[in-house]
Amino acid sequence: MIVRPQSPSIISLLFSRQGSIVAEVWRPILFTVLIAMMVTWTHGHLYHFKVTLTVIPFSLIGLTLAIFLGFRNRISYDRFWEGRRLWGELLIVSRNLGRQTLSLPHDVPREQQRALIQKLAAFAYILRHHLRGTDPGDDIDALLSANEKTQVLQSHNRPNVMLRILGMHYSALCHRQRALPPVLLCNIDQQITRLSYVLGGCERILFTPIPYAYILLLHRTVHLYCFLLPFGLIDTVGLLTPLVVAIVAYTFFCLDALGGQIENPFDMEPNDLPLEALSNAIESNLRELLEEPPLPDKMPDGNGVLM
Repeated sequence: MIVRPQSPSIISLLFSRQGSIVAEVWRPILFTVLIAMMVTWTHGHLYHFKVTLTVIPFSLIGLTLAIFLGFRNRISYDRFWEGRRLWGELLIVSRNLGRQTLSLPHDVPREQQRALIQKLAAFAYILRHHLRGTDPGDDIDALLSANEKTQVLQSHNRPNVMLRILGMHYSALCHRQRALPPVLLCNIDQQITRLSYVLGGCERILFTPIPYAYILLLHRTVHLYCFLLPFGLIDTVGLLTPLVVAIVAYTFFCLDALGGQIENPFDMEPNDLPLEALSNAIESNLRELLEEPPLPDKMPDGNGVLM
């Protein structure tokens, strides 16, 4: 996620590379501008044939295209915001379970309470790596026992196995140690169920992309529109055709690329959710419940990107 000042200057907004996705679309923009320059040089002629296009069809198509791009980006942002909401729910539930672990069971050794709370922190790390397709081994080394780590790493759905481990430990507090009344175990189980809903919601976003046919149609239409636009402008704006085409191409290509970038908010692109910082914050909150020093806050890198 891009971390930016609350009130950026006009100069910063116009010329800053932070958060810009021009690096992804500069090639089609450059190709479009080159076409516009060639059309300007030949004044819209292909050999001896004059391409007689006017601005009217481009105005109609451009309006429709802008509406569809806006619709697609709204859907992508809804997915982004839903992912952030789910991780906010994860933070809340982790705090609730941490507090309940320390206050509800009686006669439970401090080390056992600490181990349970560490498992909650491990779930956040495991979920992050599950969504990003990376290995959670280093992050959970100090949080799980060797046997639990083996169970998690050998499973296909690692967060789901971690929820099973959590449920079994809380159940043991009730049925084996008699340290937790059944009615309070039900309350704790409801919180673990909420974690399962968070997992399912994140997987729904991850494994259900926007239909490919819709993306393909929009992508092709944007490119075709921008490549043909110089022929419709040459008789109207003349030598300014490359400039106008560059502005329009920049807008449409960037909107198209931005929608694709935030469609999966759990990826590691600069505009995606900062899952590393969020999982780090969850462990810090849990450590504070144990009256232990929190972890150092995750800071943006040199480009202002917080992962």
